[in-house]
Amino acid sequence: MSRVVAFLFWSLLSVFGYQATYDFGPPHFPKPSYDFTQNPLEKDKIALGRTLFYDTRLSINNTVSCASCHSPYNAFAHTDHALSHGVYDSIGLRNAPALFNLAWQSSYMWDGAIANLDMQALAPINHPLEMGESLINVIHKLQESKDYPLMFFKAYGDSTISSKYLLKALAQFQLTLVSGNAKYDRVMLHKDSFNTQEQNGYRLFNLHCNSCHTAPLFSNGSFSNNGLMLDSTLHDYGRYRITEQDVDKQQFKVPSLRNLGFTYPYMHDGRYKRLSEVLNFYTSKSDKNNYVDHRLKQGLALSSKEKVDVIAFLITLNDTSFVKNINHHYPHE
Repeated sequence: MSRVVAFLFWSLLSVFGYQATYDFGPPHFPKPSYDFTQNPLEKDKIALGRTLFYDTRLSINNTVSCASCHSPYNAFAHTDHALSHGVYDSIGLRNAPALFNLAWQSSYMWDGAIANLDMQALAPINHPLEMGESLINVIHKLQESKDYPLMFFKAYGDSTISSKYLLKALAQFQLTLVSGNAKYDRVMLHKDSFNTQEQNGYRLFNLHCNSCHTAPLFSNGSFSNNGLMLDSTLHDYGRYRITEQDVDKQQFKVPSLRNLGFTYPYMHDGRYKRLSEVLNFYTSKSDKNNYVDHRLKQGLALSSKEKVDVIAFLITLNDTSFVKNINHHYPHE
């Protein structure tokens, strides 16, 4: 299959919320990290995962769904507040990360605590500040419902709901959240072109930012200390909580820069509301943070005009078609 035909085939399937596992994603994307042989995409399983994603019964008081913190209108991030909000009006420790292009990731959460997408949903379901529920109780509620036994039977040939199938179905839906149709992508496929300011911003981005926010996913998937000072209230040491290694203090997963126009506020704790604030931070010295990435210690050498050009390029990473894709929205919209 030629790359052009493959792209057209992928685009057609995307309209229906489904991607082929053997040619997954846009043609300029690398091979996914996710092992589809362990959870092949199927229409009924995706539909089940989509329904579960929007169901508040996954939380202890039936008020919070996955979509409560991961809204499709914000590229599956949350913009109402800096930190995630959970059951009983509890406030979480971090900003809810955007959900897209998950098939190309090998770890999840800001600190990389989860290494398999099929298991990721366990964390928010069980977390007392998020959904505060147990998987046993979730399964009981779903089993007693009118619709779910039939949906599980259609998807897995078994009306008895299990944790394995519940988690795999949620992963199926999230795997279909592929964002690869921004202006940047059209330029890469020779279907569009940058204007002068965007082109200059692209050049500056490749010079200063691409080593961490590597194209075309705009994240290298690693963890880094970007120089942010420790929040005196949250005391969040990032990946150090997982590894207990000093080198990992205040290291957080490098986020993708796609869809920044929809996913504010920025940073793991949502401390910045505007991209200009983010660039002002990165062009300032971070020598007060003992563990900062050496590439950022002296700040990026960008003039005021160059920062504006970089932002112009970053805007080309906004994928409006992804945000407007009704196949990702609440099933009954």
